Amino acid sequence: MARLSDIIENFIKQLIEEADRDVLEIQRNELANMFNCAPSQINYVLTTRFNIDKGYYIESKRGGGGCIKITKIKMDENDYFKQVIWNNIGNEITQSEAEGYIKIFYERGLINEREAKMMKAALNDKTLMLPGSMRDVLRAQILKTMLISVLD
Repeated sequence: MARLSDIIENFIKQLIEEADRDVLEIQRNELANMFNCAPSQINYVLTTRFNIDKGYYIESKRGGGGCIKITKIKMDENDYFKQVIWNNIGNEITQSEAEGYIKIFYERGLINEREAKMMKAALNDKTLMLPGSMRDVLRAQILKTMLISVLD
């Protein structure tokens, strides 16, 4: 069963896709009422799943029930994602963090399902049989190289 955060995320993404432009304005309280949750749950979803790293820009307007404007970033996605890769992945990355980046690339259509599965298998803790920090350093380098290579 999907977690509430996943359901809210998918609902917002669907609304963005259905919007005329890649811009969506929503009321935080209205959304919280719809999902029978606290507005802080909506904030959590917005800050963790709709941030710059994931290709979204959020504007929060105070008052009036907390209006939120979500804009899906439109730019040369390859250049944008190359910047994300080099600026955000860093020198070490855990398996779950790596899988998060792979999920983003898959959702944006930059890699297909087969490529995503192969990347996950290559970056799995069981595949990279090294001590913790060494494994995370190697995983970061492999992930960066794989993601950059699919963008070229």
